[in-house]
Amino acid sequence: MAKKVELHYNGKKYDLPIVKGTENEIAVDISKLRQEAAIITLDKGFKNTGSTESAITFLDGEKGILRYRGYAIEELAEKSTFLEVAFLLIYGNLPTTEELDKFKNDISKHTLVHEDVKAILDGFPSKSHPMGVLSSLVSSLTAFYPKSLDPNRSAEEVNGTIIRSIAKLPTLAAWSFKNRMRQPVIYPDNTLDYCENFIRMMFSLPTIYFEVNPVIASALNKLLILHADHEQNCSASTVRIVGSSHASLYASISAGIAALWGPLHGGANQAVIEMLEQIKEDDGDVNKYIEKAKDKSDSFRLMGFGHRVYKNFDPRAKIIKKAADDVLEQLGVEDPILEIALRLEKVALKDEYFKARGLYPNVDFYSGIIYRALGIPTDMFTVMFALGRLPGWIAQWKEMRENHEPIGRPRQVYIGENERKYVPIKNR
Repeated sequence: MAKKVELHYNGKKYDLPIVKGTENEIAVDISKLRQEAAIITLDKGFKNTGSTESAITFLDGEKGILRYRGYAIEELAEKSTFLEVAFLLIYGNLPTTEELDKFKNDISKHTLVHEDVKAILDGFPSKSHPMGVLSSLVSSLTAFYPKSLDPNRSAEEVNGTIIRSIAKLPTLAAWSFKNRMRQPVIYPDNTLDYCENFIRMMFSLPTIYFEVNPVIASALNKLLILHADHEQNCSASTVRIVGSSHASLYASISAGIAALWGPLHGGANQAVIEMLEQIKEDDGDVNKYIEKAKDKSDSFRLMGFGHRVYKNFDPRAKIIKKAADDVLEQLGVEDPILEIALRLEKVALKDEYFKARGLYPNVDFYSGIIYRALGIPTDMFTVMFALGRLPGWIAQWKEMRENHEPIGRPRQVYIGENERKYVPIKNR
């Protein structure tokens, strides 16, 4: 195989090196193209452009493969806890017993947030979208920990910021929910594990004893693992590019939350429930909407089916489907929306139109079902996604900073007006 690509332009030849990844991915290195040939590439949405080299996550959409640091997502979801996976993503290896115990202990010391955060929280209307609240609260942590602004602080201090981020996000996420419900906030209980603590802060009240259902905690653990990282997606890329300016980790995570908020990214599971509600309001006729989805002239789209990266099946969906079935069976939820979801799943899995196009239910479909069954409001779904994606964002930020990557600065092809003479306002 040639180790370079030849580009012929304007009578000159330019040699572009070939870069090969450990999973045999091939890339053309154009980093010197503008300098040598005074031209750039145009790739709208960066669909074919590698912005970095990363050792965190491998994804093969054609084969339905997802691995964190080399470990198959199926194995991690079955055998690991979310904090084990977080450690793996951030530090590069699965922790030993001693490392994991220390990691958990360090996190438990920082689950509490400053009391003044409550004053910030109280300033938001109850109708505020929880993602906006969460993004603001995370960004505010920079004010409480101003040393995080120093790009030259020690590795130990950087790790302190990482630990605080992991520890405090569940508290802030749960409090954004409590703000929406206009309920009193619940402080962390560090005798519980990470998922149990979050569930308790979400659903308990000061007036009544609350016991975490282990089936729910197990399902949440799997969901968080499955969402923990997904290569260079919109929010991960946002975290890296914001962090490349030497912005604080808190500011970078806040930006990632804002990117995740959009319906084309983290808002997909919310869109699933909104679609199901639309079907319910139209007499619950699933077959009608199956046919609408097949009709290219119809604007209706089945949300939660297929994936822009996975061309065959979403490996995460197979895992979380079992968790969804367990939750529905355990809770015995009677909800017409969920009944429609199950009917839709059954029809789509058997229909040759969907099978031929690889339009299988994805992780957003099943996560939406689980969150609905747990009584989580639709606009909180993306907050749950953010909680899971946090270790991936941290790992991406940490890798970018440790590799001393330059500030992100995409180019453009200008298509505006040529130079024009200024006309005084009286003559316009």
